[in-house]
Amino acid sequence: MFQLEEELKKLPGKPGVYLMHNDQDEIIYVGKAISLKNRVRQYFQSSRGKSSKIEKMVSHIAWFEYIITDSELEALVLECNLIKEHQPRYNTMLKDDKTYPYIKVTVQEDFPRVLFSRDMKKDKSRYFGPYTSAGAVKDTINLIHRLYKIRTCHRALPENIGKERPCLNYHIKQCDAPCQGYISKEEYRKNVDQVLDFLSGNYNAILKRLEAQMNEAAEELDFESAAGYRELLFSVQKVAQKQKITDSGNEDRDVIGLAVDGSDAVVQVFFVREGKMIGRDHFQISVGDGDTPSQILTGFVKQFYSGTPFIPKELFLQTPIEDEELIVKWLEAKRGQKVTIRVPQKGEKARLVELAEKNAGLILSQDREKLKKEHVKTVGAMNSLAEILGLKQVRRVEAFDISNISGFESVGSMVVFEDGKPKRNDYRKFRIKSVIGANDYASMEEVLSRRFLHGLEEMRRMREDGQDEKMGGFTRFPDLIMMDGGRGQVNIALKVMDRLSLTIPVCGMVKDDNHRTRGLYYQNVELEIDTHSEMFRLITRIQDEAHRFAIEYHRSLRSKGQVHSILDDIEGVGPVRRKALMRHFQTIDEIKSASVEDLKSLPEMNENVAENIYRFFHAQQ
Repeated sequence: MFQLEEELKKLPGKPGVYLMHNDQDEIIYVGKAISLKNRVRQYFQSSRGKSSKIEKMVSHIAWFEYIITDSELEALVLECNLIKEHQPRYNTMLKDDKTYPYIKVTVQEDFPRVLFSRDMKKDKSRYFGPYTSAGAVKDTINLIHRLYKIRTCHRALPENIGKERPCLNYHIKQCDAPCQGYISKEEYRKNVDQVLDFLSGNYNAILKRLEAQMNEAAEELDFESAAGYRELLFSVQKVAQKQKITDSGNEDRDVIGLAVDGSDAVVQVFFVREGKMIGRDHFQISVGDGDTPSQILTGFVKQFYSGTPFIPKELFLQTPIEDEELIVKWLEAKRGQKVTIRVPQKGEKARLVELAEKNAGLILSQDREKLKKEHVKTVGAMNSLAEILGLKQVRRVEAFDISNISGFESVGSMVVFEDGKPKRNDYRKFRIKSVIGANDYASMEEVLSRRFLHGLEEMRRMREDGQDEKMGGFTRFPDLIMMDGGRGQVNIALKVMDRLSLTIPVCGMVKDDNHRTRGLYYQNVELEIDTHSEMFRLITRIQDEAHRFAIEYHRSLRSKGQVHSILDDIEGVGPVRRKALMRHFQTIDEIKSASVEDLKSLPEMNENVAENIYRFFHAQQ
């Protein structure tokens, strides 16, 4: 039993990290302290200075634990890691967990390559970035290969020169084939140096070269080549336009602006590399009551830079952050060089921060509008669905569909929508086991029975083991079951619910003769729906998603060569015997009705396999 007063007395006056737990054993807050004894005690002392968020958090603390560290800097690193791992609800949380791509030039190799990379390693390569768009990075790398004919292969050169034929890139004139010795190491290195200039933002040389080549080709009436050079010229100009000069210096810096509105906040970051803005990105932040801009930015800086491999030389912020000196030491340790945090007050640098702040505010206001529209499309549509069906609420919907080809390899799908949005982690696939041939009703009965029996069994097992029932996956039942069809499919579902003593409402999504959703079938009545309403659009999305998921599963099985027939499950029946059976008997039902003697009559069959086939079908009856 955790005794608060006794545990507070045991706290050491050393640096470390503390973790606050609620009565569900959930970690709700992680913090660091230069003295655990002093810091943790403050939470439980009466004080007027506590924010409403801290007071609310303290009211939920059931117990705490702590980890001692050798220094406050070590405590900061551990705090960042624990926050990222546990995502406590009362910490200021960065909602986005993004990784940024880099362009990697393997300059340490004799014949360097230009590669896409998600991280920076200490491998003597040159890295450029981080960039905010993986697509843009890939486009740039493709452009570099076309411009400078850099190899893309993984061959060990020069050791393996001439051992294999040149690849397709050589034949389409996008590589000078160093693998064949067609270009010297020195000439190849000149191309690599031009690549490094290009990635550093020096575009003038290549622009002039391409323009001259385009004009020369046009004068020689080689219009196809001229068009190719023009395309390359436009591509380089497009890349050049994205990198706008932001200041007269050549430093690497991140410019960070913040906008706050209630419990929501957005941080905008401008990434400036060698004086050029190579990209920008924004981050959604969840904040608590009473969190100041300084506290929000402190949480952002710690979480963001704990997860990115690149630390710039400077950070420009709109307001000072807490523990600045300690955070600077931490960043310097990660970078291996000096790092400066600044709050510019005037001039060009202050305007940059102001621009980042304005962008953050714009994104936040746009997100507010987007969230309102999204709410109408999702939660609002679910509320309308509950209203038309006369239900108290509908938060979770499960929809089912069957897919097969002439009865072969029937499969079932279960898709889940919560609050109007697909919850893909809860989707489930079913391969039909007990039904022979194209019988959608029987297949649907099997799928529903397996789904809900599985959930009931899991809940029973949890209760017997004394575990709390975790509401997720099969153990969480829906507020509404939606069937892809009308009366027949609904009655099948109701039959399963009755057999399992479950009281879950069931409705059908009815389609017209053109296979378009026209209404709902519920309690023996077809309900008309406004086809221009968000509820109608939601129902259509659910129906389409159930159908798509079933079709994709069926297609994936076919692509693996697994969809042949139920015969594949019979011992001794391979491709040859399966074809012979289907050629002779035509349908699965005829095979099922055949005697052992009939089966043995096939030249490809023997007695053991014939008996296996007979037992397989008749054991299921």
